[in-house]
Amino acid sequence: MKKERIEPFFATLQAANPEPETELEYSTPFELLAAVLLSAQATDVGVNKATRKLFPVANTPQAILDLGLEGLEDYIKTIGLYRSKAKHLMEACRMLIEQHGGEVPRTRAELEALPGVGRKTANVVLNVAFGEPTMAVDTHIFRVSNRTGLAPGKTPLEVELKLEKRVPPAYRLHAHHWLILHGRYVCVARKPMCWKCAVAPYCDYKPKTPAP
Repeated sequence: MKKERIEPFFATLQAANPEPETELEYSTPFELLAAVLLSAQATDVGVNKATRKLFPVANTPQAILDLGLEGLEDYIKTIGLYRSKAKHLMEACRMLIEQHGGEVPRTRAELEALPGVGRKTANVVLNVAFGEPTMAVDTHIFRVSNRTGLAPGKTPLEVELKLEKRVPPAYRLHAHHWLILHGRYVCVARKPMCWKCAVAPYCDYKPKTPAP
């Protein structure tokens, strides 16, 4: 994607959705951290179904620990890989209490030190909970960045670093949400819906797919 197309690309996404939000349901930084940790290789819809039952009962590190491992598993067993996720979440809660006074830390290094929290999860928490202009590259962003030519790369980290360089400052706070939602609902994996894509004029993808 040519540099001069990037600004109108994001301006168009912004005009359609000025204040994009994560589709994960949460009310505190800890709930967000837990939801994102549970969302790996799972849908936001599936995670929300589980956390709607879990969070009213346990939505703090101590309350999760008080459930015990089997108790936690009962709430999240509808989510893929729930056993390993339950162990990671329990360990993360223990570390939050022992090292951070039960609060979610605000640096990437401290977040990534928590079990089950990788760079993408840390970036989501920094962006959504704390307003940092981070780029959390998931499968949708990876696909859209490569397909459109916005920030091509062979790894999520390569794409993330390119996005940080190429996205204009005015759009960085919400950029990853616009790209996720665009990838989830328009620029889908099997057959992008180019015929109804508002940013198709700025995209490098050829050939554009016609309407069915």
